[in-house]
Amino acid sequence: MPVVAAAIRDESGGLLLQQALSHKRHGGLWEFPGGKVENGETPRFAVRREVYEELGIQLDLEGMKPAGFAEEAAESVRPGIVLFLYNCPVWEGDPVGREGQAWGWFSPAQAAELAMPPMDRALLEGLCPEVRS
Repeated sequence: MPVVAAAIRDESGGLLLQQALSHKRHGGLWEFPGGKVENGETPRFAVRREVYEELGIQLDLEGMKPAGFAEEAAESVRPGIVLFLYNCPVWEGDPVGREGQAWGWFSPAQAAELAMPPMDRALLEGLCPEVRS
């Protein structure tokens, strides 16, 4: 199953992360904003749609650049997942947790201290090699 995520930074280099809602798969963990690629969508369009739905931010499709990916093997009740991360340096709006989720701006070092799903942790370490453990 293809899934997408956005690496969005503020003017000081902080990363925008959100906390998964308690009823979601990774409830309570911090993650890059994003979600599933729907049938007929390109990954770029999907990340733009998901980030707008979740945080009310408009991402610039032209400015997006692939930044890495992470994989999770299939389990008996879940399909395998490939999570594609995009650097999204051009965006408009002020983040709002439209689904009631917490969000925040974190330096790479602060982000490394957060509880994150394994794939998001792998993406963070690929994006910011200085935080590798």
